[in-house]
Amino acid sequence: MSGRAKSIVAAGHELVSRAAAEILGAGGNAFDGAVAAGFAGAVAEQTLTSLGGGGFLLARTSGSAGPAREIFFDFFVDTPGRGRVSLPEPHFFPITVDFGGSRQEFNVGLGSVAVPGTLKGLLHVHQRLGRMPLAEVLQPAIALARGHRLNGFQASFLRILRPIMTLTLTGRDLYEPGGRYLQAGDLLVNGELADFLACLAENRGRDLYSGDIARRIDQDMRDGQGLLTAEDLAAYRVIERRPLAAAYRGYTLLTGPPPSLGGSLITLSLALLEKMEPVRRWGSAAYLLRTAGLMREVERLRTMGVSSPEEIWAFLETGDVEGSSARIREFSRGTTHVSIADKEGNVASMTCSNGEGSGYFVPGTGIMLNNMMGEDDLHPGGFHSSLPGERVGSMMAPSVVLKDNVVRLVLGSGGSKRIRAAITQVLTQVIDFGRDIHAAVNAPRLYWDGETLQVEPGFAGADLEPLAEKFPVNVWRERNMYFGGVHTIAPGISGVADPRRGGAVAEVEV
Repeated sequence: MSGRAKSIVAAGHELVSRAAAEILGAGGNAFDGAVAAGFAGAVAEQTLTSLGGGGFLLARTSGSAGPAREIFFDFFVDTPGRGRVSLPEPHFFPITVDFGGSRQEFNVGLGSVAVPGTLKGLLHVHQRLGRMPLAEVLQPAIALARGHRLNGFQASFLRILRPIMTLTLTGRDLYEPGGRYLQAGDLLVNGELADFLACLAENRGRDLYSGDIARRIDQDMRDGQGLLTAEDLAAYRVIERRPLAAAYRGYTLLTGPPPSLGGSLITLSLALLEKMEPVRRWGSAAYLLRTAGLMREVERLRTMGVSSPEEIWAFLETGDVEGSSARIREFSRGTTHVSIADKEGNVASMTCSNGEGSGYFVPGTGIMLNNMMGEDDLHPGGFHSSLPGERVGSMMAPSVVLKDNVVRLVLGSGGSKRIRAAITQVLTQVIDFGRDIHAAVNAPRLYWDGETLQVEPGFAGADLEPLAEKFPVNVWRERNMYFGGVHTIAPGISGVADPRRGGAVAEVEV
């Protein structure tokens, strides 16, 4: 390492990291880079994110021009249906996604579409904290939309999600041109998306949220038993929130506040761990038993309603914490993330998702809308049970870790329900065991799915044996995207992008 100041990007795709690095190298800050990555990801990671999805960005400014600012930008989705006197039986049906070692059911169709926020969120962040012209920030994504080669990871995601990607004629034209489904190495061209992006610097998405495109979406939804309306789109707003802060063994975690659920559940996990003596060796039988027991106990508490910060603090003060500790000792979606730290000390942690996609493309834009109304973990009260206009909760939790008011880590993950477990396991390896971020991200992970303990390969057989006495255990044959993609940066030092999701790191020295 040269010792010179540098900016670092860790993202889920080499082309996305390269897009952010290009903007950072041209003089942009971390927030310009994050916006460039967001648009580039919507092109190159089209099975994981979309301008028709939702997301969050946790920003911390350097403080070079005054006190450091910490802003959590919430541009996740809203429930649809504003302006409808009566809602139809939605066009809504299940598909099963096979991850190789576990299967998960999702729902798609026009009735699965929530009010999209990613496009408006990226534009809002750029306007608030970016400094480069938007037209320049968009250029890498426009070039990718004109044509780029599919890598192996995106080709595998396309294969898994083929029923969704080819649900409509637009999808078949994009991903199955000439009747042949795209494979790794094939050229993917989305000319409509390129043209849409090229106009954004001037119209800033007005057509999609309040113009002709919004009216066409409204009509398609009315004709096809969807719930999204032009009124929903016109009413959508990005919300700036104060990050949720939690102390853990001398560090401070900044993460997603409500209505996002993921950040609160991570803080609950850390709070329970902090009341227990650390396990001495990572990967030992004691570590595996405690980690598995923690996941099971946090899920039990979540189902009892302990999920908001207020409920968590109340539980920690007056609840049966000793009982939880005893239970832990007894056993002692399509989403993508980008982490950026620039040379000036600004950091951005951004997680975006399109779910698995609804199958519906916005006419003339090349943008597939989300299926967030069909994700069961986002709707604990049941599908379509919330009133129109409510911000949907999420398991996404872009995070920053401070020590003595200095940023030590920038991280987050994709992975649907597995996000909080993946982030917690990386955090505790770094803080409790002193492991570097490369070892922590590449280490095998666990996940309790409610019935079976899913385990990545890499743990010693003897350490796994006690688990099998307490849980049904499924040891996978290889690492898998199912266990998340925790892209992590130690600012000024290094970054690591999770290989489970084809991640890539880019560094820009000055």
